[in-house]
Amino acid sequence: MPGGEELKLSFLSKGLAQVAILVPDIDDGVRAYWELFGIGPWHIYTYGKPLVRTMSYQGKQADYRMRVALAYMGSTRIELIQPLEGDTVYADFIAKHGYGVHHFGVLVEDIAAALAEAEACGVAMTMDGAGFGRDGDGAYAYLDTEDRIGVTLELIERPAARLAPERIYPPPSDDG
Repeated sequence: MPGGEELKLSFLSKGLAQVAILVPDIDDGVRAYWELFGIGPWHIYTYGKPLVRTMSYQGKQADYRMRVALAYMGSTRIELIQPLEGDTVYADFIAKHGYGVHHFGVLVEDIAAALAEAEACGVAMTMDGAGFGRDGDGAYAYLDTEDRIGVTLELIERPAARLAPERIYPPPSDDG
């Protein structure tokens, strides 16, 4: 770092892995990104219980649901999120700003350690969820960074394997 400064949050050293955008409708969103930009295929899931085994919002156990669609643009994963129900950081953002870019995601190997590091730097967690991988692994946590840096950061501990998506858009071709 310039001037010998150390990066305060070491998990930022790997750069951004994801850009997430809140949309009013996943189906319209994936279709637009595919038709306008050729971004896809999109893997679509509904996050909530029972897929996401534990969830919290503002420090309390929570039940919320959202549809997510995941695709790559180069090496960056794009995530579209359609909030469905419950109190969430997404609903808070939409009430304040409307739909649009909500967060940048960074990959971490140990979400508990990354959260402890963030807390030690005075950055609180606002919402999280865990257990969405095929083997009950995988976790995410949002950090309260919007007022400080203009965007929310999400810590992502990817699962070793995902469950099959509910749907893929565009549908896979049968002609090989």
